[in-house]
Amino acid sequence: MKLPVFVLCLVPLGQLVWRALHGQLTANPIEYITHQTGDWTIIFIVITLAVTPARKLLRMPELIRFRRMLGLFAFTYGLFHFSTWIGLDKFFDWADMLADVRKRPFITMGFTGFVLMIPLALTSTAGWIRRLGGKRWLVLHRLIYLTAIAGVIHYYWLVKSDVHKPLFYGALVGLLLLLRLGFWLAARRAKPAGKTREPKLTNVETA
Repeated sequence: MKLPVFVLCLVPLGQLVWRALHGQLTANPIEYITHQTGDWTIIFIVITLAVTPARKLLRMPELIRFRRMLGLFAFTYGLFHFSTWIGLDKFFDWADMLADVRKRPFITMGFTGFVLMIPLALTSTAGWIRRLGGKRWLVLHRLIYLTAIAGVIHYYWLVKSDVHKPLFYGALVGLLLLLRLGFWLAARRAKPAGKTREPKLTNVETA
């Protein structure tokens, strides 16, 4: 199933390329690309967060096989989103970009969320799991929670007036984080007193 899921994840990018080739990126193509890639970044972040609750609620542990791929697609679309701002909007004017990061809160929050995604993408391999050890790797990859929150705040501050979509994504992120907290509390209560166990992660698929 990995190949069909991989192809499906490429559909939003394919649609952007098709619209670009046919001159259908609206009157403001830079803004259109920025918004589309930003939307799909947060969508993939939400889907990635949903994998663990879904596999537990649906009793489908095999869903974990897709989490790394989905997380990397979240980073990929985030990279396109960030690159559009750097290359097409600011034309690599670093002074202007730094001024924007300092003065415009929604850009500061978006930049923070993207930076938090970088170590997640770089350490998404089995080799990094072995180097960091299971427990440290899990702690590091909890940065996705902060990334999701930063993404929602970035979106909310960006749109200013029509906040329906960022509030919707915020509700989804909040629900998923509450579910994860519930699973964690249930696991702690179920664990025999005085016994702790180092998580055993043989590869990224089982993380």
